[in-house]
Amino acid sequence: MFSFKDPKPESRLPVVTPQQRSVELPFDATAPDIGLPFAAATLAPVPFSLHFLVRYTLAEYTGFMWQHAGYLTRRRRVGRINSTYLRIKSTFTAALHFILLRRGSRTYEMTIDAHGIVRVSDRGVTLIAWDDVRLIRRYRHGFLMILKRGTLPIPYRCLNQDDITAMRGFATTLKTLNA
Repeated sequence: MFSFKDPKPESRLPVVTPQQRSVELPFDATAPDIGLPFAAATLAPVPFSLHFLVRYTLAEYTGFMWQHAGYLTRRRRVGRINSTYLRIKSTFTAALHFILLRRGSRTYEMTIDAHGIVRVSDRGVTLIAWDDVRLIRRYRHGFLMILKRGTLPIPYRCLNQDDITAMRGFATTLKTLNA
């Protein structure tokens, strides 16, 4: 009978351990045109990389969702009563998810550069490529990145004036690429 302490080597599966190796990039990252959606030449007046910390509040998060729901309902022309109902429903759902997922208690470390967006929290690392970003909209509380699956709010209070200029540059470049 087999047990967990079986000394036979044929009963054990081989263990594969990851090995470190150097990765050769197919492009020169210091070159002015690196072949990515945001080439360094198009972002000349904008800092190449943004790095900041975000801790959302419920009021600001629901403000983002309220304004974005208004944008979506205006685009679909559903009428004033239905529009208000849909805005209330989606904002309430977003607020409920905010509370249940404890987004207010997490601090997110974000890095935005020509390669994409990296979001680090206590739950792990999220990598978002620029191919997944459809649009960057400006709202009263900050920028809202509209992704293929979901949204990513970036409040103004987490950005300095240079970062805001950089985000406007990213939004303009993304808009011209998607046009």
